[in-house]
Amino acid sequence: MKTLTRLALCSLLATPALAENVGEVSTAFKLIGPNHKVVVEAYDDPKVAGVACYVSRAKTGGLSGAFGLAEDKAEASIACRQVGEISFPKGALPQQEEVFSERASILFKRVRVVRMVDKARNTLVYLTYTDRLIDGSPQNSVTAVPVPRETVVPLK
Repeated sequence: MKTLTRLALCSLLATPALAENVGEVSTAFKLIGPNHKVVVEAYDDPKVAGVACYVSRAKTGGLSGAFGLAEDKAEASIACRQVGEISFPKGALPQQEEVFSERASILFKRVRVVRMVDKARNTLVYLTYTDRLIDGSPQNSVTAVPVPRETVVPLK
């Protein structure tokens, strides 16, 4: 029980990713509260200059969505692209690292983005998925950003 309490507390205290809202479309009308929608958010990789990720995901509306009590669906899509010269201002990267995380329900569900390094192909691979404290979803989306051959990805 203590572990469950600690995990819940960590989930509450975790700082959300800094997302920039790119746009949204309504998918279902709600008479009271905001409509259900699909939102598109942009995230800059905090350790890789020149890479931005665009994540689209469902956002639940209605009264529960308006008050932040709704649990969003476990469906997300990701596209990461080179948007400038790729560099590594913070130094070497781990082989795999969570780079973004955003709350998808009031307590236990998060949308996560993990960066992996494919050293053999000099490529950064980004995976998005949703997890829950007890039971996550196997639904996921993956994208890759090739790094120019003259720029070697520094690994820890």
